[in-house]
Amino acid sequence: MNFFLYLSSCDTCKRIQKELNLPHEIALIDIKKHPPNSEQLSLLYEATGSYESIINKRAQLLKQPHLKDKKLTEDDYRDLLLGHYTFLKRPVLVYKNKYFIGNSKNTIEQARNWLNEQ
Repeated sequence: MNFFLYLSSCDTCKRIQKELNLPHEIALIDIKKHPPNSEQLSLLYEATGSYESIINKRAQLLKQPHLKDKKLTEDDYRDLLLGHYTFLKRPVLVYKNKYFIGNSKNTIEQARNWLNEQ
């Protein structure tokens, strides 16, 4: 399964999508229209070993009083990811069993290098 999870209203996601010049066999999935499903999240969990690692720590919804002071478990993180698309760290590129999650310079450089090798 090859896909690119992004938010169409996110300028950073759009810039990265252009920079990576994604091959046509990668499905572009706008998470606002098609939120991540349990199968996609399970793939990401298997790749990272943690739901917490794929949480967008800058998500405004994490600052809500009932979440801000709570010690969250892996089950809590999974439920948040299934409950609202903004909790997903983005963009996410899955291509030929390689996973690139987030928008750090290092992650994007690794994704670019991987794509260029293919």
